[in-house]
Amino acid sequence: MSEVAIGIDLGTSNSVVAVVENGQPKVIPNRWGETIHPSIVHYGADGEVLVGSRAKKKLLLDPENTIYSFKRLMGRYFQSEEVKKARGLLPYELVEGENRDVRVKVRDQALALPEISAQMLTEMRRVAEAYLGQVVTKAVVTVPAHFNDNQRQATKDACRIAGLDVLKMINEPTAVALAYGYDKQMRNRVAVYDLGGGTFDVTVLDINLDVFEVRSTAGDTFLGGDDFDTRIMDYLIGAFYEQVGIDLRKDRVAMQKLKEHSEWAKIQLSEVDRVEVSIPDIARDEEGSLTLSAVLTVKQLAQMTYDLVQRTFGVCDEAVQAAGCNVTEIDGVVLVGGQSKSRFIRSAVEAYFSKRVQAHVNPDEAVALGAAIHADQLLHRKGDAVLIDVTPLSLRVGTVGGFTEVVIPKNTPIPIEHSKTFVTASDHQERVRIRIYQGEAKAHDHNELLGEFEFSGFRVVPRGEVEVVVTFDIDANGIVNVSAVERESGVEARTRVTLSQHMTEAELQKLGAAR
Repeated sequence: MSEVAIGIDLGTSNSVVAVVENGQPKVIPNRWGETIHPSIVHYGADGEVLVGSRAKKKLLLDPENTIYSFKRLMGRYFQSEEVKKARGLLPYELVEGENRDVRVKVRDQALALPEISAQMLTEMRRVAEAYLGQVVTKAVVTVPAHFNDNQRQATKDACRIAGLDVLKMINEPTAVALAYGYDKQMRNRVAVYDLGGGTFDVTVLDINLDVFEVRSTAGDTFLGGDDFDTRIMDYLIGAFYEQVGIDLRKDRVAMQKLKEHSEWAKIQLSEVDRVEVSIPDIARDEEGSLTLSAVLTVKQLAQMTYDLVQRTFGVCDEAVQAAGCNVTEIDGVVLVGGQSKSRFIRSAVEAYFSKRVQAHVNPDEAVALGAAIHADQLLHRKGDAVLIDVTPLSLRVGTVGGFTEVVIPKNTPIPIEHSKTFVTASDHQERVRIRIYQGEAKAHDHNELLGEFEFSGFRVVPRGEVEVVVTFDIDANGIVNVSAVERESGVEARTRVTLSQHMTEAELQKLGAAR
């Protein structure tokens, strides 16, 4: 049996796995016929781990040990504003790891986010193996275009724990474009508007037959369907408080019920103009059980989420401007991500771009299908499609006074390599320390810290006599690599990385062996 490679869309709300069969990409169903798998992991008291639909059933019964929306937390620092916000919304406990990363407290264990993500990836691998009847180890895995290096590294760690040999990580909008335009003899400039459960990306790219060249990308890694759900929850909480004077925010079980019904109401409003939300036994008073009842319309939902939609268009402005064009020069608009199925969002996007969106791409499946196409190409070394992607964020180095300077600008085609020379600043200096950031701000504290790189092993002489050439490399996966050599001797400097969120080699080997 010939070797196969799969494509995996590891989503915030749902995950999908696909493969190319007989030359055509196909989404793979599990044994129950499900092709869309909730990105939820439940850790049972008996040690059993449930994933997907089976885990979703535990949301109300055991919310403290049922983990969802974990993709939003991947690669983030515990003290970040996004994590502080998440801690106030999620029913499970977040704690700080040794590297200042986010860990999830589950049954007296502090689990790393890549370990939880690996459970989802392992499930996708099992679904593929059951369908194909053979072992699968090779995959193309997608990430949001605006994921920074820490987030990409965390995803890479999760793949390794899951036993996956990642042929490549590609950006979700690029995968969508591949599913949309591959083998269709197109010559179009396309905008991919990707509003998923937890992240938003927009990418402008040129499709020239089988060359897919990204012109620009922009995004917000903490904007998505979860935020729309939260607005509905706030509306229902307010309505109930007006009715009976009880604040449901203090009840974790009630909040989980609200989340489920809010998501249901949002999905229904993609098809109908109004829904009646009824949640029995949401709370109790002296007289007994209470039911929450409220009516929600599409117009109300559009009004209460107007600012969220406008935030996406601010990102669109940035991407279109960076692409060096205007909206009239864009030939097609593709919507992807579950939240993009909302009718009022579709209408707003069509108004922004002044054209109808492409309807023949399935918003839930396109990312995985594109990943499967690329996986098949890489496995069989086909050269019939060329992907030219860009780095979504500027790579910067720290300078004096708490500032930074750009080494590699955002929207530079990748892979890319750039060298910069540093000299020793004091006599007999034994080490050179450089802090690396990603972001667009001059001030260091407004960017994402990737790590502090310390170089040593060069000659110890008076200041200014040693020049260390530091090479910054962003590979085709969008992952940053840093190396250094002493200019005169050509000797490679020893490198030590601190403040990095990367899991240790010992942790990765231990978790990988456990599977």
